[in-house]
Amino acid sequence: MASVLRPVPSTIPDQPGAYLFRDADARVVYVGKAISLRKRLASYWSRPLHPRTEAMLSAARSVEWIVARTEVDALMLEYNLIKSHRPRFNVRYRDDKSYPYLALTVGETWPRARVMRGPKRKGVRYFGPFGHAYAIRETLDALTRVFPVRTCSNSFFDQRARARRPCLYYDIGRCSGPCVPALTGVTEDSYREQVESLSSFLGGEYRPVLQRLESEMGEASERLEYERAARLRDKLAAARKAMESQEMVLSRHDDLDVVGMQEDDLEAAFQVFFVRRGRVMGRRGWVVDKVEDIDAPGLVASFLRELYMDRDEIPPRILVPAWPADQPVLEAWLTQVRGSRVRVSVPARGDGRRLLQTANHNATEAFVRHKLKRASDFASRSRALADLGDVLGLPMAPLRIECYDISNLGPTDKVGSMVVFEDGLPKRSDYRRFEIKGVPGQDDFASMEEVLRRRLARLDSSPEPRTRPGRFAYPPSLIVVDGGRGQLSVAERVLIERGLAIPAIGLAKRLEEVYLPGQPEPLDVPRGSEALFLLQHLRDEAHRFAITYHRAKRAKRALHSVLDDIRGVGDSRKKALMKRFGSVARLRTASPEEIDATPGVGPRLAATIHEHLHRPEPAEARRTGT
Repeated sequence: MASVLRPVPSTIPDQPGAYLFRDADARVVYVGKAISLRKRLASYWSRPLHPRTEAMLSAARSVEWIVARTEVDALMLEYNLIKSHRPRFNVRYRDDKSYPYLALTVGETWPRARVMRGPKRKGVRYFGPFGHAYAIRETLDALTRVFPVRTCSNSFFDQRARARRPCLYYDIGRCSGPCVPALTGVTEDSYREQVESLSSFLGGEYRPVLQRLESEMGEASERLEYERAARLRDKLAAARKAMESQEMVLSRHDDLDVVGMQEDDLEAAFQVFFVRRGRVMGRRGWVVDKVEDIDAPGLVASFLRELYMDRDEIPPRILVPAWPADQPVLEAWLTQVRGSRVRVSVPARGDGRRLLQTANHNATEAFVRHKLKRASDFASRSRALADLGDVLGLPMAPLRIECYDISNLGPTDKVGSMVVFEDGLPKRSDYRRFEIKGVPGQDDFASMEEVLRRRLARLDSSPEPRTRPGRFAYPPSLIVVDGGRGQLSVAERVLIERGLAIPAIGLAKRLEEVYLPGQPEPLDVPRGSEALFLLQHLRDEAHRFAITYHRAKRAKRALHSVLDDIRGVGDSRKKALMKRFGSVARLRTASPEEIDATPGVGPRLAATIHEHLHRPEPAEARRTGT
């Protein structure tokens, strides 16, 4: 039976909305949506449940809901809540690889064409994605012969602008030379027109460009301008080559997206073909963890929401392998976003059916590759967690492990690190860095104690669920401290003071010895075991994270200037002072009136700077030269 407290049915609104199940630590473990919240929530207690749903309810302690005006609003609300909370029992999507895009940086004064990966940015127009970066470069190589748009980096562009001389690409007609507009004669308007023409061509508007080039080539030939006609002929050939690089898959110039899918009981793979003007302009793949109980119609509906919620371009037709659940709601939402009718359908015959079979075939191949790649990784992680739980005598495998390390160089720049592994993998979003503030001198034990106190102070030992958990509110299954018996005794003392029953161990670097509370001798963990490998990975990651922070602080201190200590002197004024006087030594010899003459420095600040620079230096500073 579920451990979550069942709400009184009469208190649940009979309206559309989203609902959230929370665990004892107030973490959201599942988010769902419903046409009727009352009927949907009642179903969790009125029928036999799938094992995954039972597991979710056993982890949950409370349920809450948010009412929406319409079913479409409930759909969007569910998506936003899932993105915000990342519940562990909701379906999880991840790209099976980082696909490259051909991008136009239209937000810049002189836009450029380039290959881009990763999250989309503002002021950039994307085309693709492409299967390989070299496919984009081949396309660009052809298109820059027709549309001479720059492809250089901004630093190189600024370098040519300072030199007042365009690069070789201008000389061979592959760039219009916007870096030196006074020399090349290009204007912002004419350049922007070239960029828009390239954008239209990449969007599938081929005919206007081909007709224009053919017309200009014929006119040049009639005027006996054979050299110009030959150049236009080469441009026409380049445009056709770029166009032919996109496979023609439909006899009509239709715009549509084709979704292919392959699944088993635990995971699924999706492949999407983006077809524009009858040609495949790009494709993209996802792998899905089916954490919740979900069938094919529900999975397709969930995927369409994931695909188009953050995507600006929605075609009028979407071909899918199975009719999605809540199809009318999905189509209404997609139509609302697009501004015109969007149809979601399962093709039964013709080009659409053939294209869907191709997408499904690609999804199957991607799924097989993913299974082969993950089999060993997932199995080793599972073995490592199970072995670690057995070796340490834990009641269950430690799914969330936190590891702590201290890094210092003498009495200065003392820092601590906390790294987190969940399900045997680093969870970098939960990593934390600590600047040691309350420990005089070099004392690793006291530093470790301060770090653990600050971290564990965020935990609440009360059995009552929290409504607003903080950043560190979730307890780990295991705490690992980098060090031997001394560091572990510090962790034990802090845990006892906080009243927390969290297992803790120490891992010494010298012989990879593992120390347990109450045992004077280290634990014998077999060399080469998965459990020891996992602990070493944890310790090395904590050490790396601490060292990185320590080096950053040390570098910042090394670059510290006496001007940084003066209130009102920021980076701009510091640069202006150094530009005028050249060094702090020369600035010390200047009068307040001379300092006042620096741009951005007034009489009052000049007097403050002069007074600060002529204060007696502390003995410590004179010895260290700072």
